[in-house]
Parts: sequence; C-alpha cells; structure tokens
Amino acid sequence: MTVAPEAVIFDIGNVLIEWQPERYYDRVHGEDRRRRLFAEVDLHWMNERVDRGEPFREVIYETAEMHPGWRAEIREWHDHWIELATPVIEHSVTLLRRLRAKGVPVHCLTNFGVESYAYAQTQFDFLNEFDIEFVSGRLKVTKPDARIYEAVEQGAGVPPERLLFADDREANIAVAAGRGWQTHLFEGPEGWAARLVAAGLLTAEEAAP
Repeated sequence: MTVAPEAVIFDIGNVLIEWQPERYYDRVHGEDRRRRLFAEVDLHWMNERVDRGEPFREVIYETAEMHPGWRAEIREWHDHWIELATPVIEHSVTLLRRLRAKGVPVHCLTNFGVESYAYAQTQFDFLNEFDIEFVSGRLKVTKPDARIYEAVEQGAGVPPERLLFADDREANIAVAAGRGWQTHLFEGPEGWAARLVAAGLLTAEEAAP
C-alpha cells in the first residue's frame, strides 16, 4: 500500500522551466550550424561541469577559447543563458504554489550551477519559493549519483517512502525509486497534476491550470 507523501520534490529543467539549448541555437544560428557546433564541441559536458559546481562563466569562456572557431557561439551559453532556459511551464508553477498554499513542503532537486541558479532566481520568482533547495552545484554532485539523493533524505527529514519526486529523466527517477521514493516521470504538467490529485495532495480543482 502506498503511503501518503509528506513532501513533494520538483526537478526544474523541463519540469518548471523548459531547458532546450538546441532550440535557442536553431533559432539564432540555424539548425545546420547548430548540428555542427554540437557535434564538434561537447556543450552538454561543459554544462555538466557547471552543474557539478565549477564556475559558470569561467567554464564556458574556457571552453570557448579551446574552440576559437566557435568562440562567439559557445560564449552565448553564458551571455544569453536566460534565453536557453525558457519558457516557464506555467501550469507546473501553479501546482507548486497550490501545494505550498496547502502547507505541503515543496523542495527542488536540480542539476544546476551555483551562479546560474542564483541568476535564475532573479528572473523567475518561483525559484525562491521552495522550502529547501537541493542544487547540484552547491552539493558538488549531480543526478543520478546516489549521493545527491542521500543529501535530500538527510536534509528533508522525511522517510524516503514519504517523498514524491517529479523529474523528466528516467535515469533520475530510477535511482530515486530504487531508494524507496515515490516518483513521477514528468512528460507534461497535466500528468503531474493528475498524480498530485491521485496522491491526495490536491483536489482536481486545485490542480487545474
């Protein structure tokens, strides 16, 4: 029998904010040039370094200098970062706020750099509304490493089986489920809303957009 969740944990990228860097580069530089850039430069590993706690601007500008033919485009990952991290998934934000209005503890568990998260908090007010922020850059470890889930369990003070976690990546969900967490693979806010209703945390009316 599934127990009632005592805390809800949101991933951020592609759960609260769309994170599709390729879309930005397609729009600004065209799909062909973007494909060449991403084939020649491992931008996702560059971003992983930031998510693990390395300095935001330093890592990106260092990578740009290693690939002078792509210097300007790589620097845009930093200089135009907010355009990569848009738009907001408004229904998910509504769910977050309605949970908190009912007194449900709501935390985030996110792969995010220290400086980039601080910057995002100046642009998206809801990122300042979590009860506890579990940010990989601060913790120096990213999902799906088990250590970041351990940090959540210790910090939230809730038994694993009482945590309900939404993430858009199956690998991240699998590790949490293996630790006994209740999980939801996020494929859109409608499904997440339905899961929160099924868990008894919101009514159908409260979960509506």
